[in-house]
Amino acid sequence: MGMKISKMNPKKNKRNLWKKSVDNDKYQLHVTISTIGSTTESAEEIVYMEDLEKRKQVYGICGECNEPGTGWCWCQPCNAKRFKDNFKNWTSGNKDIDEFIQQSQLNAVYYGKYLEWIPFENFKDITYITRGGFGKIYSAEWPEGSISFWDIENQKWKRYSRKVALKSLDNSSCISAEFLNEIKTHLQIYLYNVIQCYGITQDPNTKDYMMVLEYCEDGNLRNYYLNNESDYYSKIEELQKIARGLLDIHNAGKVHKDFHSGNILLGRYTLISDLGMCQPANNEKQSDKQEGIYGVLPYMAPEVLRGYQYTKESDIYSFGIMMNEFISEETPYNNIPHNHALSIKICKGLRPNIFKYTPKLLADLITKCWDAKADNRPTAKELYQTLNKWKNNKYDDSDIKSFKSQMKEYNDKIKLNRTSEKRANNIQTHPQAIYTSRLLNFKNLPEPVNSDATKTTLRSECLDCQLDELDLNESDQDEENNTE
Repeated sequence: MGMKISKMNPKKNKRNLWKKSVDNDKYQLHVTISTIGSTTESAEEIVYMEDLEKRKQVYGICGECNEPGTGWCWCQPCNAKRFKDNFKNWTSGNKDIDEFIQQSQLNAVYYGKYLEWIPFENFKDITYITRGGFGKIYSAEWPEGSISFWDIENQKWKRYSRKVALKSLDNSSCISAEFLNEIKTHLQIYLYNVIQCYGITQDPNTKDYMMVLEYCEDGNLRNYYLNNESDYYSKIEELQKIARGLLDIHNAGKVHKDFHSGNILLGRYTLISDLGMCQPANNEKQSDKQEGIYGVLPYMAPEVLRGYQYTKESDIYSFGIMMNEFISEETPYNNIPHNHALSIKICKGLRPNIFKYTPKLLADLITKCWDAKADNRPTAKELYQTLNKWKNNKYDDSDIKSFKSQMKEYNDKIKLNRTSEKRANNIQTHPQAIYTSRLLNFKNLPEPVNSDATKTTLRSECLDCQLDELDLNESDQDEENNTE
């Protein structure tokens, strides 16, 4: 009896009792709090906090408190206490940021859900990458790296060094609600195909605060398809991952509001980034207009261009434009100004060219996503399920034979297209073609419709002729008349 008691001594014999891995196709990597997950459409992979048996089955148990885990190798109550004991050992110098980070650490149900204050001197080899719509992006090495789990046997945090992206927000030396809102959004969304935020730092020279984010070595989607060859199947796989990320955003009750190929990042994982404008999906009526709206014009749904609220349906429209761009390997509307004239044309039914050899099933899905009527667009769940089915080579018997020949033809023709003069020209963009977010405020746009050209020329030879110079000149003249 005495020997058994000695074995139960909490200071001895602590060992790792976590499940070695979680099947992420079957279960999420961490629990969902019911209040956050209340809008979730698919419940099969969700593990709720109150479901102790499922937590034990999926994650295992904590070797310290013997309670079921709250995520892969994570015990929220035990780790919250560890974080709290360390509060006295660090500060950002800003009370609001300290409280914000502390709250994330107390509530973290998984390593992707905690934040740290990371002193700027902890980063090495800081290199400027680019400028976005609202700030600058740098890459950096973080030798210490982020926490993955508590090493129970050695009683210390297990960290992995990593390369990170540092994202500054212009003029954020006074911490803003927008800055904290973007970081908060990272904590509220399931992150498997959404970029992770590790914490906050501050540039000692500019005093600007910076988010410390996951780094993606292949850059954004546009950079990826311009510099890498990929065939139909690999593209379907990437699109399925992007759709899964968008579904997670929508399941969290959010709308991305700035979804375009510059905000899809590729590397070890395929991730949706730039959650700065990501906000709760509201039930405001379509009659509720607003003055001016941020976005990248080619990806913005016609109803949004007309001043109506962003919705989950407008995210799907943006997904359709992005999907077609990836399949055609051509930036949308790259040879014309992104101005009032283009917004009129979009409302009248203009859409980017669909590559002539795109398999019909995929071309039809693209067209459905960018339908002028929001109710006709698929949901993120439908989009994900369709792409997941195709990724796993599940097609209707009536489709499979024609599809296989179309897929082969697509692979042959897109490869040829990459080496052609036309492809070289596609990369050249009009000086007024703008692919970063900006404030737009167009007046007197027509009611959105689907054009006959979009319907009838989907598979024709004339897909490159949906908009000619005469149309553009007329639209430019219209714009001048409207602004006089």
